[in-house]
Amino acid sequence: MTAPTRRALLGAGALLATPGLLRAQAAGDVIRIGVLTDLAGPYRDVTGPTSVACVRQAVDEFTAQNPTIKVEVIAADHQNKADVGVNTVRQWFDTRGVDVVTDVGNSAIALGLNPVCVERDKVHLNASAATSDLTGRACTPNTIHWSYDTWCFAKTSGDALTRMGGDTWYFITADYAFGHAIQRDTSRFIEAAGGKVVGDSKYPFPQTTDFSAFLLQARASRAKVLGLAMAGDDLVNCVKQAQEFGLTRGANPMQLAAIIGSVTGVMAAGMQTMQGMYIAETFYWDQDDRTRAFTRRLQQQQRIPTVFPNYVHAGNYSGVTHYLKAVKELGVARAKASGREVVALMKRMPTDDDAYGKGAVREDGRKIHPSHLYQVKAPAESRGPGDVYKLAVTLPADQAFRPLAEGGCPLVRS
Repeated sequence: MTAPTRRALLGAGALLATPGLLRAQAAGDVIRIGVLTDLAGPYRDVTGPTSVACVRQAVDEFTAQNPTIKVEVIAADHQNKADVGVNTVRQWFDTRGVDVVTDVGNSAIALGLNPVCVERDKVHLNASAATSDLTGRACTPNTIHWSYDTWCFAKTSGDALTRMGGDTWYFITADYAFGHAIQRDTSRFIEAAGGKVVGDSKYPFPQTTDFSAFLLQARASRAKVLGLAMAGDDLVNCVKQAQEFGLTRGANPMQLAAIIGSVTGVMAAGMQTMQGMYIAETFYWDQDDRTRAFTRRLQQQQRIPTVFPNYVHAGNYSGVTHYLKAVKELGVARAKASGREVVALMKRMPTDDDAYGKGAVREDGRKIHPSHLYQVKAPAESRGPGDVYKLAVTLPADQAFRPLAEGGCPLVRS
């Protein structure tokens, strides 16, 4: 650990110290980044420790070039509960001197954090919540939404697969804001492309591990595509059970589409299980020379040699890298004084890093970049660990995200 970079990885229950010490720390000249994530629940592998590692990687690279700027990373588990997540962040702001919250990974928590960050004038740098409302009706001058959103992946999957012949869909959907938004947005693009949603099943989250009843309903619908409006462990479990029930085989096989999937889930379930599935992603580690270089550094420097980052993980690296560039431009004192000023500068500055390449942050807080539809390879097609995808479709940045005029963000000038 380098001297300028002080890092502490803390669980939600470990944020304990004497009030005097905390106030003294908060009064310093250190930029503090809080990673609010799922460290033990169903989204642990999709976000979790690898998100923390990617934030650390961004900080390590920045402080190596800017040794006079001190940066601290702390993390906590939101337990996928809105009250736990919001209360944790309030504690961070009040007693830890945290300046920016990143990752988050739960749409309900993300929406709950927005007014808190505005009230305290802190930065909400969201890399993993799915809801497109963060840059729509719920947008704020303190929020930037990085890696993806439901609109992006809904268009990437729904439009392309419908036009490829998958014109009837059935959804199995997580019964909370995240799942509802995925199904809503994807259905819009299916219908616009001439397709039809013939039914859906909503399952209790996060209590469900047995998807058999929902899969039987999906098969009975005779839809061509099974849209999975879920993520993390739920996605892996549902796909495994779909294979066991034979949904992808027989006289009328269903095409599986993970609207919010990732390389992480593919590797967890195994290519034998996931082969043929379509998955939307905005980052793939083997996409180009820069993404491969980023992945090698992450694996080596964070000592996670077998981990291949997904778009959420990479979004944490990319977003924090851009945030710290803005901190350097403003100076630490000004950056700590106003998160809104930092966000305004981040919107004016072009983005550029090895994970997401060149891009920009729009006035509604939406970071834009291309989106891709990948198909999972058969095991025999893989060249080695992490080689799981073949590219089907790429949407350019100007088509991959909802147009400014359609979002309803009050920050957007008419």
